[in-house]
Amino acid sequence: MSEKQCSCGHDHEHEEEMELETMTLTLDDDTEVECGILAIFAVEGIKGKEFIALLPLEGEEVYLYEYKEDEEGIVLDVIEDDKDFESVSNAFYSLYEEE
Repeated sequence: MSEKQCSCGHDHEHEEEMELETMTLTLDDDTEVECGILAIFAVEGIKGKEFIALLPLEGEEVYLYEYKEDEEGIVLDVIEDDKDFESVSNAFYSLYEEE
């Protein structure tokens, strides 16, 4: 066995993991989920809005929301329009592939 063993217990090295900024997301049922902020981004064709991609620290599914900041802090809104959601999803996956 190699002298370098990763924290997952396998005999290989992982790429250096990046530290994500985190935020607590409160779901509709008042469940709180700690999430890493993957990106805040604009989407071509959707003017005047920004979106955020969140990854629960204990999960694998990415959450996408409309992102705003006001005097009280960060405001997340559900993307209700199916066409907008598809555009946001495609933009995020394109951004993710580049990185």
